[in-house]
Amino acid sequence: MFFIPGSVISAITFPGIIIHELAHYLFCRFFKVPVFQVCYFRFGSPAGYVLHGKVENWLHHVILSAGPFFLNSLLGAFLAFPSALRVFEFPGDATVLDSVLIWLGVSIAMHAIPSTGDAQCMWSAVSGNKAGGMVKFFIAPIVGLIYLLRLGSVFWLDMIYGVAVCCALPRLLVLWLS
Repeated sequence: MFFIPGSVISAITFPGIIIHELAHYLFCRFFKVPVFQVCYFRFGSPAGYVLHGKVENWLHHVILSAGPFFLNSLLGAFLAFPSALRVFEFPGDATVLDSVLIWLGVSIAMHAIPSTGDAQCMWSAVSGNKAGGMVKFFIAPIVGLIYLLRLGSVFWLDMIYGVAVCCALPRLLVLWLS
C-alpha cells in the first residue's frame, strides 16, 4: 500500500468532486433551500463545497446530504457501462474513448461516498426532537457507515467502490444474464 496526497487524488478525479457538489446544489434547488455559495472544485481542503441556508425538513436535509451517493453512483455507472463491457468482454474492440469513459465513471463513482461533514449534517438533522426514534434508529447506522467508509478511504475503499460500480457491476450483469 502506498500513500498519494489527497490533493493529487483530487486533481486526478476532479469530475467526481464536481458532480458531488453539483448533487448537493441540485437537491438544494429541488427542496428550495437558498444557496449562498458553491465551489465545485478547488485545490485545498475541502476540494468543493456548497454553503446553503437552513433546511427546515429533516428528511430534506438527509436526502440533501445523501444525494451525491445516488447521483455519483448512477452517473458513474451510466458513463462507464458500455465502455467497461467493451474493454472486459471484447478487449480487441476497446478504444481510447473507452478508457476515458471508464476513468470518468470511476472518478465520479468514487466520490459518491458522503463526506464526514455530510454525515454530521444528517445526524444533526434528526438529533434532539427533530425526528422520531425509528428515524434515528435508521439514520444512526448510516452515519456510522459513512464514518467507516471515510476512514476506509485511507485504504482506497472509495476507489474500490468506484471500480466496483463501473467495472465489476457490468461484468456481473453479463455473467448473470448469460
